[in-house]
Amino acid sequence: MTQILQRTVLFADLRGSTALYESLGNTEATTVVTRSVSLIAQIVSTSGGVVVKTLGDGLMAVFADPAEAVVAADEMHDSLDRIVPPNANSPHPMSATPVLKLQVGLAHGEVIEMSGDCFGDAVNVAARLLDHAGDNETLATASVVAGLASDLRDRFRSLDKVQLRGRVEPVHVHLLEGRRFGDTAATAYGELSPNLEPEGIRLIWLDMNRVYAGPSLPVVLGRSPQVTYCIDDSRVSRSHARIDWHGGAFQLTDLSYNGTYVRFSNDSEIVSLRRGTCTLHGSGLIGLGATLSDPTSPCVRFEILKFADTQPQVAL
Repeated sequence: MTQILQRTVLFADLRGSTALYESLGNTEATTVVTRSVSLIAQIVSTSGGVVVKTLGDGLMAVFADPAEAVVAADEMHDSLDRIVPPNANSPHPMSATPVLKLQVGLAHGEVIEMSGDCFGDAVNVAARLLDHAGDNETLATASVVAGLASDLRDRFRSLDKVQLRGRVEPVHVHLLEGRRFGDTAATAYGELSPNLEPEGIRLIWLDMNRVYAGPSLPVVLGRSPQVTYCIDDSRVSRSHARIDWHGGAFQLTDLSYNGTYVRFSNDSEIVSLRRGTCTLHGSGLIGLGATLSDPTSPCVRFEILKFADTQPQVAL
């Protein structure tokens, strides 16, 4: 029987299984991945959703209520942190930081339910959102956020419009803020106050020199003409990386398959991001799709600007 329904579609994807197989071996890694997928499937059911199908290291589910889908995504992230390998005596114990990372995409709209599967634009959009999610992030469309009560809606931060693969029109995307963390962002450079006004960031590639701050954030770097900062190089993904202001600092998140690389000024070490995030400070270089040790790498220079330093001083 074919039905046309209004549903919130959830796609969840576990990343990092390749490294897990290398560190734990085939048997234990398979057990951990299987348990992880089973756990998030159980969370779907207990949150009021229905698992449509499992997809390798992830699954697709539908919910009648957007709030139920958001609560499920929250619980998935929390529960994944508690997964431990089945054999505590393994010669390759997992570290305290989870090896598996979870990305969730949520979209709401009309879906066609047929023969136990679901089809429609909301399904396609939710799946494509995974291309833009960083490690342990939940992204949702504006239609999902609009259907939430104020307490849940306030936890979403707008990332503005994002160009999704296979779509002509960009989609307004929101990022779910984590409930497990306080109101300050802890980094290697200490806690950052959330009350600071956004500063600016200058990006320079070839002759393209631009400054972004306030309403112009976040900035999406990529090859697509629709992104904020377009870099025309075949090694750069259509939407390769995102810079946004969060917790009193600029955060760079890799969204690509080829990776993003950062080297800060006066530091020879290169930070490699694979669907990960780092805090930008001072100035330095961002390599997109190729390491900075490659002289042909598409490389963007960045500089954090302190606008307070540029304001005219009043003579006393």
